Amino acid sequence: MASASGSPSPQSSTPLGQGVSPRVRFCPSPTGNPHVGLVRTALFNWAFAKHHGGTLVFRIEDTDAARDSEESYEQLLDAMRWLGFDWDEGPEVGGPHAPYRQSQRMDIYRDVARKLLDGGHAYHCYCSQEELDTRREAARAAGRPSGYDGHCRELSDAQVEEYRAQGREPIVRFRMPDETITFTDLVRGELTFTPENVPDYGIVRANGAPLYTLVNPVDDALMEITHILRGEDLLSSTPRQIALYKALIELGIAKEIPAFGHLPYVMGEGNKKLSKRDPQSSLNLYRERGFLPEGLLNYLSLLGWSLSADRDVFSIDEMVAAFDVTDVQPNPARFDLKKCEAINADHIRLLGAKDFAERCAPWLRAPFAPWEPEAFDEAKWQAIAPHAQTRLKVLSEITENVDFLFLPEPAFDEASWNKAMKEGSDALLRTAREKLEAADWTSAESLKEAVLAAGEAHGLKLGKAQAPVRVAVTGRTVGLPLFESLEVLGKEKTLARIDAALAKLAA
Repeated sequence: MASASGSPSPQSSTPLGQGVSPRVRFCPSPTGNPHVGLVRTALFNWAFAKHHGGTLVFRIEDTDAARDSEESYEQLLDAMRWLGFDWDEGPEVGGPHAPYRQSQRMDIYRDVARKLLDGGHAYHCYCSQEELDTRREAARAAGRPSGYDGHCRELSDAQVEEYRAQGREPIVRFRMPDETITFTDLVRGELTFTPENVPDYGIVRANGAPLYTLVNPVDDALMEITHILRGEDLLSSTPRQIALYKALIELGIAKEIPAFGHLPYVMGEGNKKLSKRDPQSSLNLYRERGFLPEGLLNYLSLLGWSLSADRDVFSIDEMVAAFDVTDVQPNPARFDLKKCEAINADHIRLLGAKDFAERCAPWLRAPFAPWEPEAFDEAKWQAIAPHAQTRLKVLSEITENVDFLFLPEPAFDEASWNKAMKEGSDALLRTAREKLEAADWTSAESLKEAVLAAGEAHGLKLGKAQAPVRVAVTGRTVGLPLFESLEVLGKEKTLARIDAALAKLAA
């Protein structure tokens, strides 16, 4: 395979800008939980369709009965809704090319396989796995390509009868043309594959079950997909699919060969490709931690693409307006969790106050909240929410930031207690209590002045003076702005907690 800057490919569909309304597809398999690499692929397809006023086809590739599950299927639909990806054709929406689940399209694949056989584009292969392995090893030893060697391409009737007499069940194998295949990748430019590197390949198992190598291009052809944006790991299969498209066009099944764009790998720890097995790849993890869909999508869009050189935070609408797949970079992109959190924090701060309060709601009740349901005070929550909004990276952090308001006593972090309660802290707390009792509790500034005065009385600056007060009242050394927190908690509870801390120190 070789690559160079691209001239227009004769195999590509009509270029955009000539009245073409693109049709793209997102076609996951319902196996396991959705992962962020899958979401990035969905995002680029969805943004591409939206940008060009095209159609997004959502198709479920569920032909692997051993691995596919209805639970995963439902999770895929739920994930698409949560992310805000509306699809134009597919499950729950319908469309002119229904059904959109491959498990319901088996008759279509059987018919296409028969036409490929009848047209000479495919043939029955009776080779056993042992024979294939032996010949591949011999090819490797001789320094030749180790793909399928065409053994069954031109079998005589007598050879076929002999194999059948042995009880062999054939697979169906596609007959690759003896020609170089060149196409222009939308991301990588012109790519060329020579015939010795693209051998004949299986499209139907011996039990009659169609393989991905058949069903994926057949559905793309029948659903008139014009642009295929998919992962780099599928690049090596593209010349095989282009050859199959040519056969489908000859048979009147396909109209044209789509344009291909192969998106860069998303890399995880150790610069290894992020896989479903990596804990940080699970979309459910990000939902449970309280990432905003817009924050997560903003970050994922940066894995291979950018709005501008000096701007990382933008809305999904801004991305759609600017997105061009030819701007996607071919180099692998590394997933950086800290940057993802930072961008999500920016999106949290961009929310309206009411929207922020509503989005935090799941983490303010069971099973996330450690307080009794009746202890939750809506007025206190509304009062503290604006201060919390400026501090969170993810929404789940809200629980421990506001638990001091709704628990009967602080959830003391012993490390924080030991750090803040140093020699002389009891004297400082007594002075602070005295000053706070006399303060104006309708003003956070008045409470700050009270603690500042207590600190000055003991030769301490505000930072040192407020640490014991914070731990006594909230249980932690870090959290929301202290004096606004005291104001919301109220005078009675604040003073009672300082008294409890003094008793604990005395003990």
